[in-house]
Amino acid sequence: MRLTALLCLLALATSAHAASSQQHYLDLRDRYIAKFSKAKESDETSKQHDAALDELTGVLRGLVGPVAIKGLPAEGKSNVDTLFKGDIGFGHLDGLAFATEGDKQQAVVTTTSLLKHWLAEHRQDPMPQEIDAAFKSDTFYYAAIQDAAFAKYAELPITKPASVSAAVAVLGVRGNGDLKGPPHEIDVVAIQGDKVFFLAASEAIKTADIPACEKVWKQMMAKNVPKDDMAREDRAMAAYTKCFAKEAPSQSWFAAAVKTAQSQLELLPLR
Repeated sequence: MRLTALLCLLALATSAHAASSQQHYLDLRDRYIAKFSKAKESDETSKQHDAALDELTGVLRGLVGPVAIKGLPAEGKSNVDTLFKGDIGFGHLDGLAFATEGDKQQAVVTTTSLLKHWLAEHRQDPMPQEIDAAFKSDTFYYAAIQDAAFAKYAELPITKPASVSAAVAVLGVRGNGDLKGPPHEIDVVAIQGDKVFFLAASEAIKTADIPACEKVWKQMMAKNVPKDDMAREDRAMAAYTKCFAKEAPSQSWFAAAVKTAQSQLELLPLR
């Protein structure tokens, strides 16, 4: 009985410490956002901004703990890369970021508590509030990293390791312009215990257009309603990617895409 009580007390103390550390990080981040969002641009402001990001990185390392991802640097930095509210890319997922040269492979590691807080902050995007739903949403992959939009083309059926409570892989296109074209980026997210891993490979697989979906695109773009060109293209893109998700499993490249996604998952320290 005494051992059980002691273990319960230790668990409560650990949980309280984690919550306190997270709140310290969020308070510090928000104070810096308030400061820099009002600051005038200057060399001194830039130096202070870099120092603030370094400080946040240090706090995040304490929160997230040690991370070792095959092929990526040993030391991560803050995935929140701007504290100026008006900047493009403001509001990236709070966590430690790792990347290869040229950002062809990127990773973010965070905690489930920080993830839930971040999802709530992006509720108006609109961002799904349930983690499972968020992992299947274009919005999550768009808002979490980089400064470019993301269109999800298909989910890839990866095998979840026994030690993992959730694992999702998606195939898509990321960019600042036209998002229609053969998808080549594979993003994988996984949760193990309190750690959340997000791995994105920008040139992961070579795919091809699907004729049936090209036909859907042309039919949707030929419609006169809605009259607004952007709204019509958005509607056409939604129909096109829905078709792509349905037809993808029958394509010759799909098995290779699934295999690549599984190999990405295996880069993560999940065992």
